[in-house]
Amino acid sequence: MRILWFSCGATSAVACKLALTDNCRIVYFHIDSAHPDNDRFIKDCEKWYGQKIERVSGKYRDQFDVVSKTKYVNGAKGARCTGELKRKVREAVQEGYTSQVFGFEFEPHEIERSERIPKELNPIFPLIEERLTKENCLGILLRAGIQLPTMYKLGYGNNNCIGCVKGGIGYWNKIRVDFPDEFERMAKLEREVGRSCLKDAKGLIYLDELDPGRGNMSEPLVPDCGFFCGDTQEYI
Repeated sequence: MRILWFSCGATSAVACKLALTDNCRIVYFHIDSAHPDNDRFIKDCEKWYGQKIERVSGKYRDQFDVVSKTKYVNGAKGARCTGELKRKVREAVQEGYTSQVFGFEFEPHEIERSERIPKELNPIFPLIEERLTKENCLGILLRAGIQLPTMYKLGYGNNNCIGCVKGGIGYWNKIRVDFPDEFERMAKLEREVGRSCLKDAKGLIYLDELDPGRGNMSEPLVPDCGFFCGDTQEYI
């Protein structure tokens, strides 16, 4: 039996469509901080696939819950929330499958990431095999009549959790405008745990001290918190 990892992103959605079989399981890692429109996107994809997408979750609700309880935000070893919300959940459900499908796109960095996936998992990379980029996947969804997730429409590079601790200065200043409640929530949480999401050459930058005019607001790209991302196993 094949397991397909669905993340509510354009690339994973298309990868799942390409890799569907009569004997497979599609799994989505649910977190509370995802955009509400993700529920609509999941339903649209279920109709497209002709199959249900199973929602699973771990011990933490979202990145805010991870930061609050572990007192770790982000650092040289990566973001702990990636390991807690994705890697550990994946490891808990991946046993017993003949192969696993990942939505890495046809792009040098993603191809490099795919090469680090353990071979014993029998990984399948439909987008790399078909030479499909994220832009190609966005077009495929639109041609299929599926409305893109709201986070893409707002200009975010990935459909990650709202308030990603791996986002940069421009990202967080955009979150300040688009999602002020999430911005304030993380700003307060940073002070509570004594850690911050951001830093520059001068050191740590707490969100409540961030200049609203800083950062590249035209391209608020966020690293894709994939199922294999960072070196979180070093400190978890």
